[in-house]
Order: sequence, then structure tokens, then C-alpha cells
Amino acid sequence: MNTILANPFKAALLRGETQIGLWLSSTTAYMAEIAATSGYDWLLIDGEHAPNTIQDLYHQLQAVAPYASQPVIRPVDDNRSLIKQVLDIGTRTLLIPMVESAEQAKAIVSATRYPPLGVRGVGAGVARAARWGRVEHYMARANDELCVLIQVETKTALENLDAILDVEGIDGVFIGPADLSASLGYPDNAGHPEVQQVIEQSIKRIRAAGKAAGFLAVDPEMAKKCLSWGANFVAVGVDTMLYTEALDKRLAQFKALPAAGDSKGSY
Repeated sequence: MNTILANPFKAALLRGETQIGLWLSSTTAYMAEIAATSGYDWLLIDGEHAPNTIQDLYHQLQAVAPYASQPVIRPVDDNRSLIKQVLDIGTRTLLIPMVESAEQAKAIVSATRYPPLGVRGVGAGVARAARWGRVEHYMARANDELCVLIQVETKTALENLDAILDVEGIDGVFIGPADLSASLGYPDNAGHPEVQQVIEQSIKRIRAAGKAAGFLAVDPEMAKKCLSWGANFVAVGVDTMLYTEALDKRLAQFKALPAAGDSKGSY
């Protein structure tokens, strides 16, 4: 029989270690494996804003598995059945978007726990999570290695943040800057001073409550700022954005050059 797999990402957060991550939106196992060889502490496989099916998520988990980078899956929402599927394919760290109340957070925790502690459907014997029944006593021990992260990204969520932070089983809270700035009245302007102040205060509130605080910052300076505020799991880029930037930068080095055979450039 196999032993249950430890969750290094959760263990690192509990030790207070900062975890640097990368967002994966490319929906391909090949790109996920390339990212995993880079050495990021964690890789967010996005099922909310990237067109990932459950099979896509599964294949990316397989691609990342041989490497030290730890996968985190973000489902499209907090649907209980979807959470069950994502856990069964072997996800040990979840990031659930758009959480606005303590009641919603409690329901999410319940969806990750087997009865009698929760409502997770029982199917470990046919699931990758339990190595198809080969992990001994999986159901009794799975909760210890699950890491449940939630996103707070609206004005309503901020108003309920203290109650959300009191929910047992929530390991960390992630501030979603894009949706938050829009909810606060500054769409596409997470750099607005008011939004920045809210982000800083929220990160400090989360850490003061003993929870891990997360953030996605595609601007390196913003990432450094969030780390200085106490955020301890921070994604510092998005694979598709880094890819397009690299493509455009390389093209710009040559696009202005005269075309082959152009006499103007042959002096």
C-alpha cells in the first residue's frame, strides 16, 4: 500500500515561508511541465478564466507531478460537484474564487471533507487522489494534507473579511486585484491609491488572523510591495502574458529592419 502524499506547499505556509508562484493559463500539459522545470514554488492551474476542462486539469497535474513545483487548481467556482472532481484527480491545494461570506467559506470547506465532517462524495477507491485505492486509510487522513485557499475580491467580501477569517479549515486568503479594483469603482486600475491601501490593509488583516495571504502581481514592483506588506504566497507572472511579451519583444527587434532585397538598407 502507498502512504498518503504530503503537501509541501501547505507545510511551507505553516512554517511561515514565502512561496513564489506562476499563473498557468495556457491550458496545456506541455507548457505546465516547462513551467515546472523553472523552479517556482507553486503553479496555479487556472480553471476560472482559462478554458480548462477537468481532463485538461488532470493532464497538467500529471505533467507537474515529477517536479518540486506544487500545483494549485482554481476551479471556475465553488460548485460542490466540481470541487469533488478536482480533489479526486489529485488536487491537494485549491483556490476558490469569488468568496463573499463566512457561510460560503464554510460550505467550501465542507465540500472538501468526507462525512461526517463534510459532504465530499466518497470515491477514493477509483480516484487518482488515493492512487486508485492503494493509499492506505486515505479517507481518514486526506484532510491533513488538503490546503483550502479562497479569493476575496469584492467590496462585500471585504466587509465580511473578519468573519471569513474565523472559518476553520480555510488555510489562506487570496486578494484578487482585478475584480477588487472594479468592485471598488476603479475598473482596470488596481494601482489606484485607494485600491492599494485596501490591498495592504487586507493582507495585514489576513496575516494577523494567522492565515496565509496571497496575491497575483504581473508587475514585479507590485509583487515586491505585496511581499513587503506580508503576503506569503505571491504569483509573479502569468504564462500567457510572459509568452506574448517575449514574442512581441523578439519581433520588435526585427520588424523595423528593411525587407530582404531592399536596396535602401544595403549601403
